[in-house]
Amino acid sequence: MKAACWYGKQKIDVVNVAEPRLLNRHDAIVRITTTAICGSDLHLYNGVVPTMERGDILGHEFMGEVIHVGSDVRRVKSGDRVVVAFPISCGQCFSCQHGAFSHCENSNPNAWIAEKMLGHSPAGIFGYSHMTGGFAGGQAQYVRVPFADVGTMKVPETLEDEQVLFLSDIFPTGYMAAENCNIQNGDTVAVWGCGPVGQFAIRSAFMLGAERVIGIDSVPARLKMARDGRAETINFQESDVYDALMDMTGGRGPDSCIDAVGMEAHAPAMIGWYDRVKQLLMMETDRPFALRQAIMACRNGGTVSVPGVYAGWIDKFPAGAMMNKAITIKTGQTHAQRYMRPLLERIQSGQIDPSFVITHRLRLDDAPRGYDMFNHRDGCIKVVMKPWS
Repeated sequence: MKAACWYGKQKIDVVNVAEPRLLNRHDAIVRITTTAICGSDLHLYNGVVPTMERGDILGHEFMGEVIHVGSDVRRVKSGDRVVVAFPISCGQCFSCQHGAFSHCENSNPNAWIAEKMLGHSPAGIFGYSHMTGGFAGGQAQYVRVPFADVGTMKVPETLEDEQVLFLSDIFPTGYMAAENCNIQNGDTVAVWGCGPVGQFAIRSAFMLGAERVIGIDSVPARLKMARDGRAETINFQESDVYDALMDMTGGRGPDSCIDAVGMEAHAPAMIGWYDRVKQLLMMETDRPFALRQAIMACRNGGTVSVPGVYAGWIDKFPAGAMMNKAITIKTGQTHAQRYMRPLLERIQSGQIDPSFVITHRLRLDDAPRGYDMFNHRDGCIKVVMKPWS
């Protein structure tokens, strides 16, 4: 089968690899009909996530048709059309039983690696380094889905792939980011990063009752898409973000701030170079400029929600502002399975059509070009790929 594989920093090739097979009685094999490149895949592409190995199959946003199931799979069968959650979750451990599916205690066979870096391990994740299990991803023609009864959800034939594909990750991620803000009617929410997750965070914040949402980015196409979703916008290359937010909120600051940027934040002037040099010298692993800004700008007693991916250690974290302002910080890999069905209901009711975020449609063979376009961001916000075209 064809698969998009990682061969080093900014080196993606589509090659022929062996088709997956059932390894466990809880597995399913899915023939992938639509897959996507996620913003967090760019961290792999740019070589800033450790424990990648040459030939790893990428991708954790995908859906398709079940073609084989293990003997203990009960909730799906061959022929079912399903979307697959990006965290691999057993459904039985303490975390899964409490709805914290991205903390599954049984799905990461390489938990010891994550524990050395993070203290505790997250769940296994498709196509996202050996620290999260080394599982083959879904930018391919077929994929093995462990714990298929927990990780797959059947979707109605009345909806197109592009309407439900993002239930695998970015729609639940943006929604959970907004939900973590505990939004009250009339709140103002600021969102750093108007990429795909930021776009869903903007729309989710409005669905949850925000009166104003302010999107922060520098890419014109992203800022336009944010405005199309009713957000006000700030271009951080043209304005001082803190001063602009104070002007827009009467000096109080946003009620909640969402960092949808994560570990590769871009920053103007010297502070941007500072973080880049520290990262190059391995004196910090992540560039936390957006997180610093969010903490400094958030109102006293407000909430900072962090769906952006961080992998290790950061410098100049404003702990004094966090403590003295009594800020609540909520974060985490998304518990996607918790949100898939409620968000499907929102799609079916017409509250949102997630396909709005798609700007490029490619063949799987074009994955290297898709990664390059997405990485350069110029007009490219979301890439979906068809493995069989």
